[in-house]
Amino acid sequence: MKLYGIPNCDTVKKARAALAARGVTYEFHDFKKHGVTEAMLAGWLKQVGWQRLLKKTGPTWAKLPQEVKDGIKDDASALPVLLQHPNIIKRPVLESSGKVLATGYNENEYKELKP
Repeated sequence: MKLYGIPNCDTVKKARAALAARGVTYEFHDFKKHGVTEAMLAGWLKQVGWQRLLKKTGPTWAKLPQEVKDGIKDDASALPVLLQHPNIIKRPVLESSGKVLATGYNENEYKELKP
């Protein structure tokens, strides 16, 4: 399993604690240190769609020009914005063998994960 996010993000911290409590082994991918790739984002978008992957709360989203926000209408238009501003990716993203298991943190989803 691989968990993608930013270490100081509260939802990432909750997800990491939940995985540890269940004994789930995972690799952590820090967006700030390791970045995100176009291929990675394209795969996630194909699986979950831009509405589920885009985080519209927080200072990065708020600072984006309105025309950029309004220009996001589908996966294709979301991709370059997510690539340029990884802080607007809903965190964390949890995947296993290339399949997205969860975006964001939901306690019930994490309880159902198999160690």
